[in-house]
Amino acid sequence: MSCVLVVGGGGREHALAWALSRSPHVGRLLVAPGNPGTAALDRTENVATSTGDVAGLVALCRRESVDLAVIGPEDPLAAGIVDALASAGVAAFGPSATCARLEASKAYCKRFLIDNGIPTAAAEVFGDPGAALAHLASRPDVPVVKASGLAAGKGVIVPETEAEAAGAVKAMLTERRFGSAGEQILLEERLWGREVSVLAFCDGERFAALPPAQDHKRLRAGDEGPNTGGMGAFTPSPATDDRLIDQIGRQVIAPTLAALGRAGTPYRGLLYAGLMITDDGPKVIEFNCRFGDPETQAVIRLLRSDLFEVMAACATGSLGGVTVEWAPVASVAIVMASAGYPVAASDPVPISGVVEAEQQGCVVFHAGTGIIDGALHATGGRVLAVTATGPDVAAASARAYRGVAAIGFPGAQHRADIGRTSAGVRP
Repeated sequence: MSCVLVVGGGGREHALAWALSRSPHVGRLLVAPGNPGTAALDRTENVATSTGDVAGLVALCRRESVDLAVIGPEDPLAAGIVDALASAGVAAFGPSATCARLEASKAYCKRFLIDNGIPTAAAEVFGDPGAALAHLASRPDVPVVKASGLAAGKGVIVPETEAEAAGAVKAMLTERRFGSAGEQILLEERLWGREVSVLAFCDGERFAALPPAQDHKRLRAGDEGPNTGGMGAFTPSPATDDRLIDQIGRQVIAPTLAALGRAGTPYRGLLYAGLMITDDGPKVIEFNCRFGDPETQAVIRLLRSDLFEVMAACATGSLGGVTVEWAPVASVAIVMASAGYPVAASDPVPISGVVEAEQQGCVVFHAGTGIIDGALHATGGRVLAVTATGPDVAAASARAYRGVAAIGFPGAQHRADIGRTSAGVRP
């Protein structure tokens, strides 16, 4: 029986811990720092070590004889936690710091994509606000404005006018709204089409694609309002079929792994390709080097294989010996967020109805929650992800929304169209 550590404390990590806790190979599961949802899992213990404490996490692995560390968030990956664990003799599911630059630096990623002939949007990189604004004024189109560094999913602005784009440039390069993450920015061609996320388990050479998911980034129904970390997701995505997934594998995932392998830095872990399906085919919008949130909460519900076996095979370069199977049904995840999200923090408020939602057939994954005076409270921006499965997206969505209706906390907000409009059912 193995001891496994999951690093992180959000909804994604709760979903991964939920799946790992069901493995007969896992005798003990640690989550650092975890949340009230992970604390309630069988054979699971939260550990008060932060995700940014690389030395502390390595020491924890040594002290507790951890057999496999699963790294959830992007920041410790960029900080080199996998390299530090490797030096300590601990297997890890996650890429090295060199590979994690594909997410940590959008400027680096853009050069990597272009150099390796992987389809993507054209872009220019700037560090000087004057040069960026001059370039913006010379363009016939309105580009997407992206902070190059890690900005917690909020560093991408999709303006509709040149004035809005100029405001985004000034906010990043002059006002330093995103701190060091915005020291460089990209002005990138806006792609049109349908967005889809394709995630793949990778062992350095081989990969196994997860069911394609469709994320909803905007705060309000109909894709209105500001960008968020994600307000919901569903799978399978109607934007893809087996032929398209095969094309993405050949044109995006495989050449990425091959290029990194040639460089002597094999990619082991989860590679997340955010893509736009354009009239010219799939193009990469961004790479993430870890599971997405809330895509993970939706997709993980469909995994039939043992997640521990899959992750251990990726970490050891032996994915070819594992069969990765998925249930042929649909899954929907609906995020419930606090009143001020994504603009301002909200005071903690009590949550009710989680048990009742689970009685509706939902699995509720915790993100921004905490225990105050013995009761569950909403303490963060994205609070819960209510998930459900069904024979199709419409059925899964209907069940998930019944779960959402059972849960209450002051100021709660959620989108009313997750899995509905794309399934042909409007709220």
